[in-house]
Amino acid sequence: MTHRIAFIGLGAIASDVAAGLSEDPGMACTLAALTHKADTSAPDQWAGRIAPLSSLDELLSWRPDLVVEMAGQPAVQQYAEACLEAGLDMVICSVGALADDGLLSRLVAAAERGRARIRVPAGAVAGLDYLQALAGRADAEVVYESRKPVAAWRAELPALGIDPETLDASRVLFSGSAREAALRFPKNLNVAATLALAGIGMERTRVEVVVDPQARGNQHTVRVNSPLGDMQIQLVNAPAPTNPKTSWLVAQSVLSTIRRHLAFFTIG
Repeated sequence: MTHRIAFIGLGAIASDVAAGLSEDPGMACTLAALTHKADTSAPDQWAGRIAPLSSLDELLSWRPDLVVEMAGQPAVQQYAEACLEAGLDMVICSVGALADDGLLSRLVAAAERGRARIRVPAGAVAGLDYLQALAGRADAEVVYESRKPVAAWRAELPALGIDPETLDASRVLFSGSAREAALRFPKNLNVAATLALAGIGMERTRVEVVVDPQARGNQHTVRVNSPLGDMQIQLVNAPAPTNPKTSWLVAQSVLSTIRRHLAFFTIG
């Protein structure tokens, strides 16, 4: 069976996902992509291998089996509702957009009307199954720390009054709720939104964001305390070669989500 998969966005993550699908002998796919203005990577390498789509109407007419959004929060706001209402299953990678309760409600309602499904990949973090088991418990505490090197924050630091060239010690950039973190830092804090959606919610999931010149990679620490037990997970992910804000693992997580969605047999 050949699957029709449409990307929204054809930047660095999408290019890695396309490469993974193309190299997988067990995954027969026809690919198309609606490029978004946020894309910064030239898609020339995919000429002739990924069909270009010029508009939302063209994407809907192409009738993919799955739409994979990888273009940033504005793309979720612009395209997701129409895709879901048209009955197209979606993988949403810019999870921070779902920190907006109104948007999330509209997308779920559109999915119900279109009998479509929304998938959210784990991305750069682990332990979502544990958090899902705690969802709804008022006695659970979840704290997430994002600790990344200066390169991941180089564009944002000057606006925060910090010189990235002279920073020689770790600095806390933010401490607050997952909702505020995901909306304030749309390019850096998708993990915070994913953890909150899987677990105890946007307001109760606490987030601390640290820039650290000594960080070995993109470090993610999740601490959970509840009467059911305690959990602590720490990950040190290599930054993506073309985008230090994003862990290299993210594209592999998206690939895994696509494979699970299309598979007849899955675990977990």
